[in-house]
Amino acid sequence: MYRKSGLLAMSFSLALTTACKSPEQKAAEQATQNLTEATNKMAEAAKNGTANPADAMNALTAAMGATNGGKKVETIEAGILKGMLPADLPGMKRTEASGEKSSAMGINVSTAEGRYTNDAGHSMNVKITDIGSMTGLAGMATYAWASTTIDRETETGYEKTSTFNGYKSHEKYDKSSKDGELSTLVGGRFAVEVSGSGVDMTAIKDAMTKVDLKKLESMKDQGVS
Repeated sequence: MYRKSGLLAMSFSLALTTACKSPEQKAAEQATQNLTEATNKMAEAAKNGTANPADAMNALTAAMGATNGGKKVETIEAGILKGMLPADLPGMKRTEASGEKSSAMGINVSTAEGRYTNDAGHSMNVKITDIGSMTGLAGMATYAWASTTIDRETETGYEKTSTFNGYKSHEKYDKSSKDGELSTLVGGRFAVEVSGSGVDMTAIKDAMTKVDLKKLESMKDQGVS
């Protein structure tokens, strides 16, 4: 557990340093410092045999709260997010749908995911995630593309950041394999991701329109304290 926590702190440290720009830099550095100090103390206590699991978890939760501006977020029930998955997609039927709400090391996340296929073997996945207590700076670390600009092309495809229906988006596509993905970040809290295999980007973007992004945005303050 302590090793995982240390890795989490280091990954957040690196991602936050890369993703955040002034005037958020000082806040990001302070949040990362708090998280690093908490995990270092936990590791030292474990080494000395003085670790108390409850105290360790409280310290990590407090540090995670610092990266989130001190807010506590109770994520949306997974069943609600599952209900927002498209029942089907043009030319494809939904073959699987699942939802899950989890909490670990001070991080609360809810997800819902649907899989869609057609008779030709082509498929798409739609995933909705309430990143909950990872909003704010921690969320920026996880979805670093939301605070950067990407525009690159290869012989067979491209990757870029843009906007989709008014929301910051990230898209990748390979024309040779006809594989691609499109992600949006809604209200700084919800991530919607569509990936496809054997389809064109138009179909992927059309699948994204089947998720009610405006409704998700209206839920961004639910469970926040």
